[in-house]
Amino acid sequence: MAEETIALQAQGRDNVATVFAEGVVGGTEVVVVDAMGARTPLTVIGTIPYGHKVALRDISVGERIIKYGEEIGVASQGIRMGGHVHVHNLDSMRGRGDLEEGA
Repeated sequence: MAEETIALQAQGRDNVATVFAEGVVGGTEVVVVDAMGARTPLTVIGTIPYGHKVALRDISVGERIIKYGEEIGVASQGIRMGGHVHVHNLDSMRGRGDLEEGA
C-alpha cells in the first residue's frame, strides 16, 4: 500500500493547509486532514516543498490568507485551488504600517 501524502488544515476557517511530504509536484493528490479528522483529496498544482502551504480553494487578490485560524497575510495575486502559497503570492501583514487602520 502506498503511503499517503498529508496536508493539515488546523482550523475550519483556514483557506490553506500545510503539506507534510517531500516530492509533492503538480498532479500529486494530497489528503487534506482537518481538525476533526475528516479527509478530503486535493490535487496539487505545481511543486510544493515540505512544510509549505497549499490553497484549499481559489483565493482572490487581496484576500486574507488564513493558517492555524490566524490571518497571516494577503494574496498578492490570484491563487488557484491546489496552488503553492508562499512569499511569491503572499504579502505578510505583520509589521506593515501601511495596512494599519487609518494609515
